[in-house]
Amino acid sequence: MIIDEDFTLLNGKKIPALGFGTWQIKEEDAEQACLTALKAGYRHIDTAQAYNNEEGVGRAIKKSGLKREDIYLTSKVKAEIKTYEKAKASIEESLKKLDTPYIDLMLIHAPRPWVEMPLRLKRYFKENLEVWKAMEEAYQAGKLKAIGVSNFQVDDLENIIDHSSTVPMVNQVRFFISQVPEDVLKFCLDKKIVVEGYSPIATGRLLKSKAIGKMAEKYSVSIPQLCIRYVYQRGALPLPKAVHEEHIIANTKIDFTISQEDMTALNNLKKQIIGAW
Repeated sequence: MIIDEDFTLLNGKKIPALGFGTWQIKEEDAEQACLTALKAGYRHIDTAQAYNNEEGVGRAIKKSGLKREDIYLTSKVKAEIKTYEKAKASIEESLKKLDTPYIDLMLIHAPRPWVEMPLRLKRYFKENLEVWKAMEEAYQAGKLKAIGVSNFQVDDLENIIDHSSTVPMVNQVRFFISQVPEDVLKFCLDKKIVVEGYSPIATGRLLKSKAIGKMAEKYSVSIPQLCIRYVYQRGALPLPKAVHEEHIIANTKIDFTISQEDMTALNNLKKQIIGAW
């Protein structure tokens, strides 16, 4: 089963092939949601400073009864933080909120502040290198076990690769049927950068697709299960998010294979317009 499989990072460390996303899960709900996920078999929890739920995630890890080294924990430096000093302080704050001596993976949440993501008027190449420097230092100190980025385009990635000694180990991007960042995926796979796919169900929008629904019936699975499996078969690490126990558990049941013919059909589905950057 995919939940028991791993991807290998550039530094040789393993990362569980299915992650539990916590975007849009409120602080007061994060603890129970993560406890449910860990009970269901997840060993990879994804949070971020901007989610404002790190403390809840940290409490869940403490209460789970699992060893810290058996849980893979990801967080992210806020997209609005673009200086070395603020990035360094934010990493320390995340360690404190999560109540952990180390974070398994830390990402730059976005190459630009969120309000500027659709515009691309300023690219923040220099500023991202400042943030990366702070993350490299924390990585070298053992506070972070791996470092990477999120929502980075190819030129954003090239900026880091060309001007630092550490290649990003992960690029976490929005990734779902009908909206796959093909150029980014190819670049990352060529560079052996693990691609993580968040919003695999397009924040619920794909539930309305008749074509996807019909195909899910063919495999006797739900639409979310088909969508998550699609991301995995495209070579990316899926990060589904759920709050209700039945959905959290169901999202782990993706040990089936979509045929190549059906993968091609899914690749060719009309793009879902949900806003892009």
